[in-house]
Amino acid sequence: MDFSYNETQQMLRDTLARFLGDTYDFETRRKMVASDSGRDPGVWRALATELGILGAPFSEEQGGLGGGAVENMIVMEQLGEAIAIEPYLQTVVIGGGALKASGGALAEALIPQIIGGEAVIAFAYAEPQGRYELHNLRTSARREGEGWVLNGHKAVVYAAPWATHLLVTARTGGSQREQGGVSLFLVEANRSGIVRRDYPTVDGFRASEIYFENASVPGDALIGEEGGALPLIERIVDEATAAVCAEGVGVMRRLHAGTQDYARQRKQFGRPISDFQVLQHRMVDMFMEVEQSASMTLMATLKLDLPDAERMAAVSQAKAKVGKGLKFTGQSAVQIHGGIGITDELAIGHYFKRATMIEGQFGSIDHHLARFERLSMPD
Repeated sequence: MDFSYNETQQMLRDTLARFLGDTYDFETRRKMVASDSGRDPGVWRALATELGILGAPFSEEQGGLGGGAVENMIVMEQLGEAIAIEPYLQTVVIGGGALKASGGALAEALIPQIIGGEAVIAFAYAEPQGRYELHNLRTSARREGEGWVLNGHKAVVYAAPWATHLLVTARTGGSQREQGGVSLFLVEANRSGIVRRDYPTVDGFRASEIYFENASVPGDALIGEEGGALPLIERIVDEATAAVCAEGVGVMRRLHAGTQDYARQRKQFGRPISDFQVLQHRMVDMFMEVEQSASMTLMATLKLDLPDAERMAAVSQAKAKVGKGLKFTGQSAVQIHGGIGITDELAIGHYFKRATMIEGQFGSIDHHLARFERLSMPD
């Protein structure tokens, strides 16, 4: 099987890499993170209008580039190499993925806004008691007239301070941990009754605690079937997990490359420490983790359209492998750098923080190993 990129995919990768190299260097990122808003909206506009990157996974009929999951993988890996704080995962992969899967008037209205950089979507799904169980929900939605009223609390909602819309999971029936009765809503972020508490995350992003306090939303905010949205939610979370694996590969590549550069410059006993065989072996092990993780991520991405059990197993395999790879490469990079490896002034410390956060995003290593085992056991 040929796993090489086609000409269009190669062009997408090269174009984005050049753009990020020119406009998203480490010092520029530090200034963005330290600013009041935590980002430069001009970068998002450029990705949309100048490069057309936000249209990568959408069909040409929708105004996109005609790509799909592989294009998301390519973009996410490049964003990982730059530890970019752009909300591509939340807006394009998750929000756009949900709209593509559901279709209808809401998709027709919002997908062009996503491609044009006008809409930013945050995924409000996690709850304090939920761990990684997508159906463990206390947030509720009840019918009122032709619309819905939302109540509940969503935790660590990445990109929410910048969002124009929130993609919200809520229970419209059943008890807290039932798999039935779960629904999905796309809600304008500025609606009355939505309260946010914003904060910076350790890896430089911005997130929010979101409280729905009798927040009224229109009837057409419902995406998919009332009470039957869990399969759709599981699918878009698997797509997001594969995408964040690709981001992790990009982070690992930079951890490895940065460590190699440092080892060539740092001298001990009159010689570069890159001459020491034990460190050479360690850096080769880091390289192997990067390449194995990249292969597993590509395989999971190619299997996203398979039946549910096969898709879920492939994604869990990849996430467990990438999580282990991130832990090994991150810790090895910091160990070889020594104390400066965790300082704010050195890029490697910021990559290490993002690597640590990706390890647990959409499921820890243990969670995905357990899910893979459960899916692999005979009935």
